[in-house]
This record gives sequence, structure tokens and C-alpha cells, in this order.
Amino acid sequence: MSIEIETELQTAVDKRRNFAIISHPDAGKTTLTEKLLLYGGAIQEAGAVKAKRAQRHATSDWMEMEQQRGISITSTVLQFEYQNCQINLLDTPGHQDFSEDTYRTLAAADNAVMLEDAAKGLEPQTRKLFEVCKMRKLPIFTFINKMDRPGREPLELLDEIEQELGLKTYPVNWPIGMGDRFKGVFDRRKKQIHLFERSIHGSKTATNTVVNLGDPQIEELLEEDLYYQLKEDIELLDELGEELDLEKIHNGEMTPVFFGSAMTNFGVQLFLDAFLEYALKPGTHKSTVGEISPTYENFTGFVFKLQANMDPKHRDRVAFIRVCTGKFEKDMTVSHARTGKTVRLSRPQKLFAQDRESIDDAYPGDIIGLNNPGVFAIGDTIYNGKKLEYEGIPCFSPEIFAYLRNPNPSKFKQFRKGVNELREEGAVQIMYSADETKRDPILAAVGQLQMEVVQFRLQNEYGVETRLEMLPFSVARWVDGGWEILEKVGRLFNTVAVKDSWGRPVLLFRNEWNCQQVESEHSELKLNNTAPVVSGQEPESL
Repeated sequence: MSIEIETELQTAVDKRRNFAIISHPDAGKTTLTEKLLLYGGAIQEAGAVKAKRAQRHATSDWMEMEQQRGISITSTVLQFEYQNCQINLLDTPGHQDFSEDTYRTLAAADNAVMLEDAAKGLEPQTRKLFEVCKMRKLPIFTFINKMDRPGREPLELLDEIEQELGLKTYPVNWPIGMGDRFKGVFDRRKKQIHLFERSIHGSKTATNTVVNLGDPQIEELLEEDLYYQLKEDIELLDELGEELDLEKIHNGEMTPVFFGSAMTNFGVQLFLDAFLEYALKPGTHKSTVGEISPTYENFTGFVFKLQANMDPKHRDRVAFIRVCTGKFEKDMTVSHARTGKTVRLSRPQKLFAQDRESIDDAYPGDIIGLNNPGVFAIGDTIYNGKKLEYEGIPCFSPEIFAYLRNPNPSKFKQFRKGVNELREEGAVQIMYSADETKRDPILAAVGQLQMEVVQFRLQNEYGVETRLEMLPFSVARWVDGGWEILEKVGRLFNTVAVKDSWGRPVLLFRNEWNCQQVESEHSELKLNNTAPVVSGQEPESL
């Protein structure tokens, strides 16, 4: 490889940071996303999520259903420049029903930002997503939001993270007051107090007064009790708290913690500044030929998400590709690892929620959108040079199951096309009855809203009305060893065997207890709560 190419790649990698935000619904994720864009100069004014008539829709939510409900349903990618760095923000759904899409997005992220509500602390959805980050050893940054409302004591929130997630914490900044008396934060990196003034609905960047600790001017700016409390807290943290350890942060063992309020913009810029300094740059990826460095000269990448009909006027399908190595160039020809075909990558786009911009090149850590004429599936690797394949992306255990009925036989073609395309996109998992006479697909989802979205989109995009017939199961497990093992075991009570899109057996149980009972009675049965990763094999179509 020439020194110029190596230098170009290294410079690009050094400038890039990417992250996904994980949170429970209503922790303020879309608001924080908007404010990061505001500080990154990508938008001039932030729009509130629960769209009041006079306010704009949130820039990052584009699907009609999201705007109706004020929630994020699909993951989008937002790119912006900040302090000469290129930041890729993978916006993940926060709604509890949408973890499957979120899990996949985490496969493309180098860092995760865990967002907590100061009043609620750790919540179920955050814990679930934390487990996925832990599995992938992602560095985790914690932003404790809504400090402008009554909440729990900051030390109590830190203690909860340490006790329940087993993560060491290092507060990078510390709040001054809380609720109505939330005045700002103390930045421990620079030993400075940042006092903020609120702006209308937080739609513009906050006015910030910066004072050094010990400056006599503080006495006039800050109430005495808040100042003394801050000094006490800082002494306590300096004496008893952990030291900042970048290696532990990068291994996912320590989390830098930030306090703030996304709604009023308090602390958002401080978070962004520290994130650029502490976050992991794009790193190596595991492949069939070993670990591959981002500065490897040939272009490689993998598909982590497919989205149909982002632009309702043109029934398009977009494949989201994480660039892993080398330089991507417009109109380049690549090999497709699963099918062995050669694909020309035309019309690459830089994505910014619904807005697209054509791009000529991209580097490791970037996310590009490619027009997908039915070539790509989730987890596919594309490459130049020596053949390699990256690790696939697992399917996680669904919790809701229903037969999807098409009451109008004359619409079967549209029904089949819609189901196949939505499955390809990963909107929902599709399973089938082991009984060949029952051909209606079984929708398997992590939550109810996913089912509603599938029905909504079949109606809106494919003109097909459907009915759901719920099934009484809440746990799915893939069987190690396939159908042969199941035949040996014989009949299982309160359990049904179905097959996934790759024809593999999946056992559906009524509840966890039911599942554990079967496992304890049949020690020869090995059950997995994630699907085995497939490569080089086409799924069954309806």
C-alpha cells in the first residue's frame, strides 16, 4: 500500500467518531439527538418531539407514524461535523417495542451513549440494551438527563450504575442544584463552573457563563448553599471516587458520566467536547480472515439495516452500510460475499434523517445509504480484494407472536411482496408453522408496536389490509442440533415447534417458567435465545 493512501486513511479514521444512543422510552433521546445536531451546527433550531402546532417536527423522526405519536420507530443515521471531527450518530428507536432494530444498529456503532432520566435512573429497556453493549464490549458514556426537574440524588444514581451494571463510574461534570434550582455544572476536566441561562424551549444554544472554581465572582452569581454543596461534593468525589482510566472506558469497564438537561441545552456541549476526547475511533473488525484494521487498503463494509420506502414518492429501498476499511468511492464495483456476485455501488447517499445528499467518498466509521434493488440482506459483507466475510448480526428472541392473515386472496401478490420486503428489512421476524398445510406467516416481534407498524406499512405502501391472530406464547428459543434432536426428544407439553425463515426449528413457550421446565426435563436439548448467525444461505420467501 502506498504511504499516501495509508496516511489518507489514518487521517480520516482519526477524525471520525460514531455512537448510538441507548435509552428507555421518554428518557429524552430524540431531544438529546436534536441538541447534539444543534451544537454540531447541523440544524439552526431544534424542533420539539411531541410536535405542538407552532413547533417543527423533530428533524430525526421521519416516518408518518412517528410524527403522529412523537416516538422514534426506525433507526436513522445523522452525520455532522464538530470541531474538525466527522460524527456519525446512529439514532436508535427508544420505544420499548423496537429493540430488534436497536440491537442491529449497535453492531455498527463504536461507542454507546446511555441516556438516563434523573428521576427514574436505570430502566428495563436500558438494561436490556446495556447487555448487548456489554456483549460487544462497547465503551459506554452516560448522560443523566432532565436535571431541570426534581430527580434522585446524583450520588445515588452513580451507585445504582455501579451496583446493577457492574460499571465503574467517573463523573466528568457535576450538577449544581436540581429541578428549579438547576443552575449549571462543574467541569472536572478544566476545574470550571458553567452557569447556564435558559433559552425559549431550548431551541437555540444556551448562554453560558464560565467561572473558575475559587473565583470571588461566584459569590454574586451563585446562591451560597449551592456553592458550598458543590465544594463538598467535589471534595468527596476527589477523595473517594475512581480515577479516570481511558483503557477501562474503551474496554467497557468504566463509564464517564455527564449531568445535564437536553431540553434546556444545559451540559450538552460539554458532553460533546469530552466525548470527542474520550471516545473510541473506528477500530478493527472480526472477519473470516482474522481482525481487519480500518487502514486496510481495500474497501470493505457490512449491511446492518435495510429500509424500504423512505421516500414515499419513489418506492425506494435503502441499504445502510457501515464502512469498515479502505475508502469507499462512488460507482465503485465490489464483490458480494454471500452470493459471489459483483455489484456496482451507484447513487451512494449521506443520510440525514429524511434528507439525502449524494456523496463521492466515505471512510471507515462512516455510514452510507445505498440503493438496494433486492441484492442486500442484513449482515451481508461487501468487499474488494481478498474474499472475507464479517461476523453476521444475530436475531434476538421475540416476545409476541401472531398469524398474519390476508383476508383478500386477490391481493396475494402484494401481500407476498410486502411480507418478503418487510422481512428482508428486518422490520419483524417471520416464522412458519411446521405443518406444511398452514402457509400463513407468523409474525414474531419484540413488541406490539412492531406488529402495528407492519400492518400500517402493508396497508400504506402495498395496499393490503391484514388481520392478526395472536398466539399465546411469549418466549422463543432456537434448537441446537436442528430437527433431528427434536424428533428424538418427542412430544413437548405447552410448547409448539415452528420454523424460522431459514427452516430451522424454534420452540415457542407460553412463559419463561415453561421454558425452564422443558430445559430441566430434557438435558439433551440445548436452547439459544439468539438465532445462529447465517451466511451464504438464502432465507425462504413466502
